[in-house]
Amino acid sequence: MKLSDLYIGQEERMSAQFSMEKVKAFASITEDFNPVHLDPVYAGQTIFKGNIVHGFLVGSLFSAILGTKMPGEGSIYLKQDMKFVKPVYIDDTVTAVVAITDINYEKQLVTLNTTCYNQDDVVVIEGSALVKKMDL
Repeated sequence: MKLSDLYIGQEERMSAQFSMEKVKAFASITEDFNPVHLDPVYAGQTIFKGNIVHGFLVGSLFSAILGTKMPGEGSIYLKQDMKFVKPVYIDDTVTAVVAITDINYEKQLVTLNTTCYNQDDVVVIEGSALVKKMDL
């Protein structure tokens, strides 16, 4: 997708289910072994009453959309603001929605609203992103 193909209001979505297997793989890569993510006994004693998915694992859906779908190839992730509004639990299905809010054609910058919803349509992450879109 070229920069000239983009428009304000344009949206892209991606959904994923977050199994314990994915959480363990993410923990292994990042070395974030917080027991709230991995230990059901520990997590059961917290305010969450069960294991929750790493926030950045859920937020990685934004990266997948920005790098592969919209704006797509040639996008360089410059900034991401995220507010973790609600927890995501093991086996929840999350849909990330990315929507263009501004395009600076001269500087090749695209500003986007970034939101994740769980399977109950509850917002779990809200924020914004800035990418540079280089047409090759």
